[in-house]
Amino acid sequence: MPYKFKIVARKNDQFGVQFLYNSEVMVWSESYKSKSSAKNCIKSLIKNTPTAPVVDLSKDEDCSGYRFEIVQSKNGQFYNRFVARNGETMVRSETYTDKRNAKKCAASLAKNGPSASIIDES
Repeated sequence: MPYKFKIVARKNDQFGVQFLYNSEVMVWSESYKSKSSAKNCIKSLIKNTPTAPVVDLSKDEDCSGYRFEIVQSKNGQFYNRFVARNGETMVRSETYTDKRNAKKCAASLAKNGPSASIIDES
């Protein structure tokens, strides 16, 4: 299966989550102090991304609850982030010169995340 979630080791005995297409990292998480928190991140992404709205912050759109946000960076490029109900960013993407690619990345996570395999490389 080309889509997968990966739990990776980070500095200071912490863990991160990545969502990949083949070997390309599409989005990544913050660092978590425990592996169980990284696993919970994946469970939440699988459960909540398929129905999450996409909010374009560069157009001053607003939304609460679980959501994808399209953000314009300081250099004029765009990225997406998936935000939890409490407002915390769970994962974010690389930056793209074309906003449509940030939206496609979000749509891919929403569509393919629920059936993605989970690999623990920590």
